[in-house]
Amino acid sequence: MKFEKDFLRSTDLGLLLLRIALGGLMLFHGMHKLIYGVGFIGDMLAAIGLPSFIAYGSLLAELVASLMIICGIWTRLASVVFAGNMVVAILMAHASEMFSLSPMTGGLVIELPLLYLLGAAVLCLTGGGRFAVTKGTVLD
Repeated sequence: MKFEKDFLRSTDLGLLLLRIALGGLMLFHGMHKLIYGVGFIGDMLAAIGLPSFIAYGSLLAELVASLMIICGIWTRLASVVFAGNMVVAILMAHASEMFSLSPMTGGLVIELPLLYLLGAAVLCLTGGGRFAVTKGTVLD
């Protein structure tokens, strides 16, 4: 890899860092669901009248989409799935706290899921960058 004169101003390195951070941090959530199951999400879905098997979609989004984002494989597609998962998570688990501020920090209570959502939105708009495995199609 040849470093350019202003490599610290590289959009591609920034996108790589965003992909690693976003996908890597969400991977822990996916691993937790893989190890301990998605029963609590299934219960939330059943409580609002939806089939509980849909909970496995969150497992796939948090594991498979995260790995795809990290590697830069069909980054835009994986980011759409990731963002959709975060919208559902915010609406299901944090709807009552949507505009609440944390008394401990003064920040939004939902700032972490919102940060995941916005990071995924950025990757939807930009793609994975030069350091992605796949590039050059609408899915990347």
